[in-house]
Amino acid sequence: MSLYYKGMSDKIKIGISIGDVNGIGLEVIIKTLMDNRVLDYCTPIVYGHTKVASFHRKTMAINEFNFNVISNASMAQNKRANMINCWEEDVKIELGLTTETGGKYAFISLEKALDDLIAGNTDAIVTAPINKHNIQSENFQFAGHTEYIQAKTNSPDSLMFLVSEDIRVGVVTGHIPVQEIPEKITVEKIVSKLALMNESLKKDFWIQKPKIAVLGLNPHAGDNGLIGKEELEIIIPAITEANAKGVFAFGPYAADGFFAAHTYSQFDAVLAMYHDQGLIPFKQVAFHNGVNFTAGLPVVRTSPDHGTGYDIAGKNQASESSFREALFTAINIVERRRESVELSSNPLKLSKFSKDRD
Repeated sequence: MSLYYKGMSDKIKIGISIGDVNGIGLEVIIKTLMDNRVLDYCTPIVYGHTKVASFHRKTMAINEFNFNVISNASMAQNKRANMINCWEEDVKIELGLTTETGGKYAFISLEKALDDLIAGNTDAIVTAPINKHNIQSENFQFAGHTEYIQAKTNSPDSLMFLVSEDIRVGVVTGHIPVQEIPEKITVEKIVSKLALMNESLKKDFWIQKPKIAVLGLNPHAGDNGLIGKEELEIIIPAITEANAKGVFAFGPYAADGFFAAHTYSQFDAVLAMYHDQGLIPFKQVAFHNGVNFTAGLPVVRTSPDHGTGYDIAGKNQASESSFREALFTAINIVERRRESVELSSNPLKLSKFSKDRD
């Protein structure tokens, strides 16, 4: 793996926020980092508190694992799982319950991890699941991680991009009520999301000429205007405009038949119009190995594609597969971006690289 980025050769540092302390976040984090092979690829830095981590470790009857406690990211040891204590007080943990405390410390962990990422002290962030209700406060008035990180990084737009080895799905509209979806679907928004997806497929996944499928909004993709006009008046013009700008976009496709016939396998990614239209089939296909990646940002952020798991919190039943995939996806994207920087500064190597990819 190449380790070049802005002239640096340090091992990749991955910041990890712990999510809701009453959920399965720390369980999947600990299970992932217990595998020492992870440390060959990155230096993990968890933002939380060792007492909270010890509580979760005991619920799993794990005695042979401990975090290396540090006060800042520069102190992280390459061959250890590191933890920064982000608060001093004791935290009341009530596994499986949604509490104000759970939201409060989820935000503290997220804020400190993101601040370090923006400052360049880490190279990427992997976020464990939050409860979108109890995390709300004066400092966090967002629908979720994606919107918060977009605002913190002053990014004009972003793309919720669900990725796995078998399928990649992005959405035009994210965490909004279903009744608001049609008014949020515009030509400009679709074109913007297609541009972000196209750029990410090239930069983050090294797909030179991505093919993107676009889904319709209505049943049967509107059936030529019989079941809604959005396809004719908005989605098709957006696809036409995107193609004129160099994006290879196709559609609109009726979502049900598109996924049932595995047509997605013919494309590098799929743009769905709304959250459930894209995420339900994605989770069906990707199961435990899906990753939520926020494309279009100057920083790298991934997350497992599951929630807080209150129903199994503290029962040692949570699978770490999605979190592990999120961690390695973040590593891979950082590597590709570093390699791109190196290539752009070396014209001869870039020329050879381009020929190898053709």
